[in-house]
Amino acid sequence: MAEKREKAGFICVKDTLDGGYPALVLGINAARQGMESKIFYSFMGLNLVMEGGAERAKYIPPGLMGAVPGMSTIATGMMKKKIEKANIPSLADLQEMAQIEGVELIACKMTVDMMEIDEDKLIEGAVVWTAEDFLTYARKCSVCLFT
Repeated sequence: MAEKREKAGFICVKDTLDGGYPALVLGINAARQGMESKIFYSFMGLNLVMEGGAERAKYIPPGLMGAVPGMSTIATGMMKKKIEKANIPSLADLQEMAQIEGVELIACKMTVDMMEIDEDKLIEGAVVWTAEDFLTYARKCSVCLFT
């Protein structure tokens, strides 16, 4: 009898660097461990699976520093330099790697409808699921995390 493949699900609701990287890194590593892996993008996280969205992701410092005009631009530049220096792929490259490794990138149907997004504007390979679709999958997951 064939062994049943474990499942992993991740939920991403932020369109920032610190919102996008964790779900992708965990999703890729789950796939590399032989798990079926899916990332569900909802609310602002949906921007990451829009064409060009990963390239536009910023880093917004927490607290008052994030509220200072221009600070997110400076912080994003600094963070991207640290990412490059550490030889970590860009968010867009990591998304592509995830898809190559079999991680499915899923857009939330409610958010797509609410934001009046044309599904043709999603990156190639992204699919649209309802919350019920994701919950049906998540109920069978041995790992399901809100990143």
